[in-house]
Amino acid sequence: MAVLEYIQINENSRIPKYKQIVDSIISNISKGKLQMDDKIPSINQLSEEYYLSRDTVEKAYNILKEKKVITSTRGKGYYITKTRLISKLNVFFLINKLSSYKLRIYNSFVNSIGNNAHTDLHIYHCDEDLFLNLLKKNVGAYDYYVIMPHFKTEDLIHISFTDKVLKEVKKLPKDKLVIMDNNNMETEGDIIEIYQDFQEDIYEALKEGELKIKKYANLVLAYPKSSMYPYPKRILRGFQKFCVEFNFAFEIIEEIYEDMILKKGDLFITIEESDLVNLVKQIRATDLEIGKDIGVISYNDTPLKELLGITVLSTDFVKMGESAAEMILNNKKGKIKNPFNFIDRNSI
Repeated sequence: MAVLEYIQINENSRIPKYKQIVDSIISNISKGKLQMDDKIPSINQLSEEYYLSRDTVEKAYNILKEKKVITSTRGKGYYITKTRLISKLNVFFLINKLSSYKLRIYNSFVNSIGNNAHTDLHIYHCDEDLFLNLLKKNVGAYDYYVIMPHFKTEDLIHISFTDKVLKEVKKLPKDKLVIMDNNNMETEGDIIEIYQDFQEDIYEALKEGELKIKKYANLVLAYPKSSMYPYPKRILRGFQKFCVEFNFAFEIIEEIYEDMILKKGDLFITIEESDLVNLVKQIRATDLEIGKDIGVISYNDTPLKELLGITVLSTDFVKMGESAAEMILNNKKGKIKNPFNFIDRNSI
């Protein structure tokens, strides 16, 4: 049976043999070598060909049946089932939250990788258990696994990973792993990484805008210490580094409070959208003019901020998605730091 040539078993690999069978069949479907309704070897044929136990082959076939990749017909054998896996590339895209900027990364990735790939989007809401369940459920079913590692503790504090998360991620084949946005995960090997350097990014962006920033007497960062979708503390450290190095007076508050006292010469940097909205509303209710008496900078650009003329500190979300897609399509590995910019508009 010609199909036997497509199934590769590496005796020296640490990957269990049943997983090698699963990966081989799915890989050959994605490459177009196995088509819908193609017959594949029986359990006995495969076990005899590769000197495997029947239990090993049966375990692999049960996984493929659960994923609806194959089906069995009594008295006839096993066949490839009609599935979206017929596309050339199948990508598992796992993001931590459904924000506008995370969707810009996803849409940019999908547009760049083209019509010959199928990308499934999943959201785990910074929750360790949900992340692990989604990963375990889909191991072996995709050509690439794109993950954005941002998690939260019980106190809603940001962490880049947990021991359980790291253990499961390390089970993924390195050549199939793409880490985006946050690369503070201690992964090793030849993988794809498109990342932000949260501390140095905000520091360098503020340095770029230092000439305009210095007309303000006091810098105020609204950094939420705890949140349903928490932010890396490296953002906070980068802000502090800038203020100390350039001798700026600064404050750090957890949110933009209602009826907050606003002073001429203040420059606010907000991270959460709700804080930006609350701040702008309160400024407009005073005689202070944004960009003249009081400054406003927001973290992470959106089309609405561009429309409103809000100065931002932001990574290039479109570029992040494009870079990941290009590396997959060109079969390249390595680390790329995504561009991060100070975008000067009318609010400072």
